[in-house]
Amino acid sequence: MELKEENLINIHNFLPHRKPMLMVDYILELTPEKVITSFEITPDNIFVHNNHFIEAGLIEHSAQTSSSILGQSFFENPESNTKVIGFITNIKKIEVFASPKAGDKIISKASLVSKYENICQIFCETFLDEKLLIRTEISLFIQEI
Repeated sequence: MELKEENLINIHNFLPHRKPMLMVDYILELTPEKVITSFEITPDNIFVHNNHFIEAGLIEHSAQTSSSILGQSFFENPESNTKVIGFITNIKKIEVFASPKAGDKIISKASLVSKYENICQIFCETFLDEKLLIRTEISLFIQEI
């Protein structure tokens, strides 16, 4: 997937996370039912150990990718000073297949499975090129505070 600057969506408009806990660089595509994100893993990332992005980082990246589906309704106006709280309520499934390295750029694709008010269930897969790294199905909660 080619990254063109004019097609990228600023992740700050959809997530409250900031460095060092921000694990998504760009939203490449976003609808009410799906999202595609990218993330370049830097050597100084808090989840890089022995030059590898550890499982906890992959899970956090999956959760942040997934939460942007639900979070977009809270951040429709980037100029607003909206404050939200969100967290994982349930992890139904996690399958880790491989660990990327510092310097790698990963792409995640998430889709909405179900939604009830401020809780949703999301299916997410993360890839390095065509190689599947992790598959998750998680439930998330988010609300304005």
